[in-house]
This record gives sequence, structure tokens and C-alpha cells, in this order.
Amino acid sequence: MRILVFVLALFVVIAGIGTRAQAQNYPWCAVLNMGDAAYNCGFVSREQCMATVSGIGGSCEPNTQYHAPSTAVHPVPRSSGH
Repeated sequence: MRILVFVLALFVVIAGIGTRAQAQNYPWCAVLNMGDAAYNCGFVSREQCMATVSGIGGSCEPNTQYHAPSTAVHPVPRSSGH
């Protein structure tokens, strides 16, 4: 019985270790007309956002909190060992 409890405790600890979830950051927000304005900033393009609000009402606007991922390429130094 003690071994079973130990194994379960070990499993819980191992399952708890890992990377934390992070909120997704996308460039377009849908502002939905549902009484108060409801925002959904989960769209990669204006067209995708407009397709979502077209049937339920609302508008699309750029996400002011969006930060594009860094696409800088860092060159790998080469050794000159001739």
C-alpha cells in the first residue's frame, strides 16, 4: 500500500513539472455585440476575424497588445580551423 501511495505521489509531482501555458497573442481582435463589448483576440488575419463576426454581429480591430515573434536569424560562427 505504501508503494502505491509513493508511486501515485511521484506521478503527481512528475505531471506537475513542465512548461507553463502561455496566453496566445494574435494580431486581430473581434469585438462582439453582446450587450457589453466582448473581445476575442484570437485571429491571425482580418479576414478570419470578419468571417467570425459576420454571422453574429460585431467588428474587427487590430490587437494593440500584439507583439510579432522575433524572426531575426543569428548566424552561427564558423571555426577557421584549416
